Amino acid sequence: MSVTLPPAAGPVGTPGGDPAGAPGLVPDQPGVGLWRGAFRRLRRNPTAIAGAVIILLFVLVAVFAPLLTSYQPGAAEDAGKVTPLTVPGPSEDHWLGLDRYGSDMWTQLVYGARQSLLYGVVSTAIGLTLGAGLGAIAGGFGALGGRVGGWVDNAVMRFVDIMLSVPSLLLAVSIVAVLGQNAYAVMIAIGVAQVPIFARLLRGSMLSQGKADYVLAAGALGLRKRRIVAGHMVPNAIGPTIVQATLNLATAIIEVAALSYLGLGESDPAVAEWGRMLVAAQERFDSAARLALLPGFAIAITALGFTLLGEAMREALDPRTRR
Repeated sequence: MSVTLPPAAGPVGTPGGDPAGAPGLVPDQPGVGLWRGAFRRLRRNPTAIAGAVIILLFVLVAVFAPLLTSYQPGAAEDAGKVTPLTVPGPSEDHWLGLDRYGSDMWTQLVYGARQSLLYGVVSTAIGLTLGAGLGAIAGGFGALGGRVGGWVDNAVMRFVDIMLSVPSLLLAVSIVAVLGQNAYAVMIAIGVAQVPIFARLLRGSMLSQGKADYVLAAGALGLRKRRIVAGHMVPNAIGPTIVQATLNLATAIIEVAALSYLGLGESDPAVAEWGRMLVAAQERFDSAARLALLPGFAIAITALGFTLLGEAMREALDPRTRR
C-alpha cells in the first residue's frame, strides 16, 4: 500500500495539503483551497470590505504623502501667527490649520501616516519572524514527542510565558530604555513585545496536527523530523498566525503612538508622528481641540481598519464561525 504525502511547499488549503481534521483548515468544497475560499467569503463580507477600504486609503496617503502637500513635516511655515493664546485654524493655505509650532497640520497628518505604516509593518514583521520561529521549534518538538522534544517544548514555552507575564507596552518601554530613543529601538521594542502572541498561536496549531494522518504517514515513510516540521507542519499551521499579524498591526500603530506620548518615540523633530502630535496638543486643548482630535481620529480609524479586516479574515478561515 502506498501513501501520498501533501506537497511540501504547497499553499495551505490546497487539495492534499490540508491536515485531516485540523480546525480552520478545511475548504468548503472539494477542490477549493482554503485561501481561495476565504477570499471569496471576504469579498462578500461588508466588514472585510470596510476594513480593506480604510487600509487602502491609509496606505495611499502614506505612500503619496509628498504629492498631497507642498509643505515639509516639522517645518514652521507660519510660526509668527502662533501666539500663547491662539493657534490659527483652517485657512486657504492650511486646510486643517497650524499646530502649536506653526507647522501645517495636514502635512503632519499625512507624513505621520507614513511613519505609522513603516513602524507598524516592520515591528509586526519582527514579532512574526521571531515568534513564529519560537512557536515552530516548540510546536515541532512537542508534536513529534520524545523526551528531548518535551524538554525543548517546555523550555521554550516557559521563556515565552515569562515574556507574556509582562504587559506588552511595559516591555516595549523597557526595551526602548535599554536601546535608546530612536526609530530602530521603537520598532524592535514593539516587535519583541509581540513575540509571545505569535509563538503560542503557532505552537498550538502545530500541536493540534501532531497526530494528523499526513504527519504519521511521513514518519512511517522515514522522513526526517526536520523535514516533517519545516516542509509540512509549518506551512499547514501558519494560517491563523498570518491572520493574527493583521490584528497586531492595529496594536503596533497604537503602541507606537503610546511610546511617543510617553516621550520614548522618535526624537527627530523633523519626523512627523501622530503620538508626538498628541503630546504637543495637550497645552492647547482648550483653545484648539483639533490639535488632539485630528491625530487621535487618525490613530483610531487606522487601527479600526486593520481590526475589521483581521476579524473578517479570522471568521472566513474558521469553519465554526462561517455563516
